[in-house]
Amino acid sequence: MPLSLYLLALAVFAMGTSEFMLAGLLPDIAADLGVTVGAAGALTSAFAIGMAAGAPLMAALARNRPGRASLLGFLLLFAAAHAVGALTTSLPVLLTTRVLAALANAGFLAVALTTAAALVPTGRKGRALAVLLSGTTVATIAGVPGGSVLGALHGWRATFWAVAALCLPAAIGILTGVPGRRAKPGTAAASPLRAELVLLARPRLLLVMLLGALVNAATFASFTFLAPVVTGAGGLDEWWISVALVLFGAGSFAGVTIAGRLSDRRPGLVLAAGGPLLLAGWPAMALLAGEPVALLVLVFVQGTLSFALGGTLITRVLYEAAGAPTMAGSYSIAALNTGAAAGPLIAAATLGTGAGELGPLWTSGLLVAVALLLALPFRHVITAGERGTAMTFLRRRSRYRQHSGST
Repeated sequence: MPLSLYLLALAVFAMGTSEFMLAGLLPDIAADLGVTVGAAGALTSAFAIGMAAGAPLMAALARNRPGRASLLGFLLLFAAAHAVGALTTSLPVLLTTRVLAALANAGFLAVALTTAAALVPTGRKGRALAVLLSGTTVATIAGVPGGSVLGALHGWRATFWAVAALCLPAAIGILTGVPGRRAKPGTAAASPLRAELVLLARPRLLLVMLLGALVNAATFASFTFLAPVVTGAGGLDEWWISVALVLFGAGSFAGVTIAGRLSDRRPGLVLAAGGPLLLAGWPAMALLAGEPVALLVLVFVQGTLSFALGGTLITRVLYEAAGAPTMAGSYSIAALNTGAAAGPLIAAATLGTGAGELGPLWTSGLLVAVALLLALPFRHVITAGERGTAMTFLRRRSRYRQHSGST
């Protein structure tokens, strides 16, 4: 694999760290800016809103413009947003920087996925994409807890500066190792945009996107406010926040692995087995939050189940949107981040109630319950063609490429 690919993965790592890092920084940010933790939680929603809106928009704008200039522009905007965020003392300004960083993140991913495949021979494209996307998974395991530790030692602003600094070697890699040419006519990037957008009217696609959004809303409702649970109801020292984040990250890695193995052929099994367990896990965490060992175990379990179900549902989005080769990925990103935006906002409203810091956990349970009740009468949509979905998807892509090559 070329060095420039790993430097692109480093940028994805920085962006993944930025997306998730606020879970360990919210109390400090709230105290520094003189706002409530619930108000500071809007920062997570702001980033998710930027990703949800930016993914389709940036994917459409960058469809025919892969290469050095686009990647470098998005990366520099992302770094600048974090530099401004590290300097500001205003919550509205910080919210604005989060939206801008999310738009840059969405644009970077839209171009990087195409560029990564172009950097290697045809037979190694799958491995190249795996290297690129590994940045996000590593971020949940190492970047987010590391950012939490850095924030505890030197303040939350140091974490923002660290994310900006991580972009610099990636920028050098883009300048030296990424070609500046645009997409060639006749490739997937040249497909009619209107034809791909029409797929959004399909009820099956909209249903699976809604389910994915609900599960991810549940995930972020609790993940965003995990720090107050650990130090409040759990009665643990601030350093245990990093431990909880590592456990959640390890669980997310396990969940993504499970989804990767089963979501193609056995999505019904993942949903049928994991759905009820995920539903039971959130209220169990609320009830057992005062028991540190049980709390930490459930953090890992819920991370696993959340990402196993979320990953499976998003895979179904890609299959349902197989006719949109350049926009399907943005549909899945939009669904995930719509949930990531809504979850913390709903959870924040419960912090001032009698549930206190445990309110987000109960909120997550309710959101999963809604998803399962919605999925039950339409379960045939999730499991339709369960055994042959992968081959169907590949056949559709093959027919599309043959048609593109003949026009």
